[in-house]
Amino acid sequence: MINQRGNAVWNGDIKGSGEISTQSGTVKAPYSVGARFQGEKGTNPEELIGAAHAGCYTMFLTGQLTKAGAQVKQIRTESKVTLDTSGDVPKVVKITLTTEGEVEGITQEEFQKQAENAKEHCPISQLLQAVPEMELASATLK
Repeated sequence: MINQRGNAVWNGDIKGSGEISTQSGTVKAPYSVGARFQGEKGTNPEELIGAAHAGCYTMFLTGQLTKAGAQVKQIRTESKVTLDTSGDVPKVVKITLTTEGEVEGITQEEFQKQAENAKEHCPISQLLQAVPEMELASATLK
């Protein structure tokens, strides 16, 4: 079993601010209500979930392609997390993945198939299955 930790500290009331950090110390970023809902400087939970999802998905897809004998030069992925603030409480309602790969020894059809499989099976995708909608918007082989 592997355990990884993330930490958060909040100072003050809801108008306050805080800091989110990771066990490795690689991420140490300010966050606030303004950063989450009003585009102010800083990060927010949805942005961090998107980054974690994009990283996990890309690593998983690369592993699958490597096992299939393809030569991966580069995979780029965006995970867009949509937060609906129209109701009583904000809710993550959609995650959209867009991925692009520079891969030799594979067809566009096989890349699409592997990309869909990664969307279903990477550990963070599995964790996020409570989100009502998760789609692979595009999987483009360069």
